[in-house]
Order: sequence, then structure tokens, then C-alpha cells
Amino acid sequence: MDELKKLKRILPLTPWSARSFWSFETKPILVLCISLMFFGIGDGMLVTAGLGSAPWTVLAQGISLQSGLNIGMVTFLISAVLLVLWIPLRQRFGLGTVLNMLVIAVVLGLYVRYMPHPTHIAIRILLCIGGILVIGTASAFYLTCHLGAGARDGLMVGLCSLSGWRIGWVRTALEGSVCLAGWLLGGTVGIGTLLFAFGVGWVVQTALGLIEKLPVRQAV
Repeated sequence: MDELKKLKRILPLTPWSARSFWSFETKPILVLCISLMFFGIGDGMLVTAGLGSAPWTVLAQGISLQSGLNIGMVTFLISAVLLVLWIPLRQRFGLGTVLNMLVIAVVLGLYVRYMPHPTHIAIRILLCIGGILVIGTASAFYLTCHLGAGARDGLMVGLCSLSGWRIGWVRTALEGSVCLAGWLLGGTVGIGTLLFAFGVGWVVQTALGLIEKLPVRQAV
């Protein structure tokens, strides 16, 4: 019960919050899927901007270079390790955890395949910043569905619950540390990587603050 109360302090209850991590209520699932679709679009914007990979991708690239493993396999192994870290942090696997892996991957693939890849630097910078704003906002919406987080967001929420720190600080510390580790291992860091590392956490926190001010909340 104490852990549930901590979670509610970090992620506010909303009109679309589910009653359980495996709830199949229409409104939570609809908001979850739409949010994850926008998350995938934001990821696609970062990729097509071409100004540097996200910090966790830089880490995967660095480990891949040092180990000789395929970067896809390394990405999978990182996610597996993060899910194991959920155990001491008392994070729960839910429907959102599953859909996070599926929806974002599909939308990202479609976006990168069919959307234009700009070459003008000003447009690329705007696309990168836009992607960070979209990802941060979409994260806040899908997390407040209370259907379970993705592997990395679950680590963030667990550390917030454990430390009592605000999401902005925890996410920035996580992304910054991962970025540094990836760079030391040989991963490529770009301006987009740094913008994401030091910006996305504050977007998530701001979006959660705005969501918390909504007048109607669902009782659970």
C-alpha cells in the first residue's frame, strides 16, 4: 500500500487512470495507445533529424563496439537488465509495458520509412527539439494511465519513489550517466543526444504538473 501511495504522488491520478496494471477499460487503453503512438512519432523525429542518437542508443552502440554483439541484441539485453532492476525497486509489469515495446517500435519504423529526412540544419534542430517535446509529453500521458511503464521509464519511476527526487532530476541524472557511459565506450554523441539527455526529463515533469491540475480524477 505504501508503494502504491508513493506511485500516486509521482504519477497523478487522471480521468483515464486504470484500476489495475492489467485493466482492459476502454479509456485507459485508448489514451495509452495514442500516447505510445505519439512517443513513436517523437522517436522518429529524433532519428530523421540526424543530430545524434538518444543516450540509451549511444550506450548500446558503445557496448556493441566493445563486445562485438549486434546493437539490436545489446538493446534487448539492456532492456532485460532494466526489467530485472525493477524487482528491488518494486515496479510492476503491466499491459502498458507490453504495448510500449510493440506500439513504439511499429510507429517508429513507419515514421522513419515514410517521412522526409530534412537536410537543412535549422529544420533538423527544430525537428529534434520537437521530438523531445513530443516524447516527454507522450511519456507523461501514458504513465498516468497506470498500466505499467516501459523498461527505462519504470527505472525512472522506481528511482523517484526510492529517492523522493523529482522526475526532472532523476531522468536527467539517468540520461546523463547513460550518455557518458556510452561515450566512454565509444558511442557517438551529438547535439541531439545532449538536448535529449538534459531536456526530456523536464518536459515529462512539466507535462505531469499540467496533467495534475485537471479538475476530474478517477478514484481507484
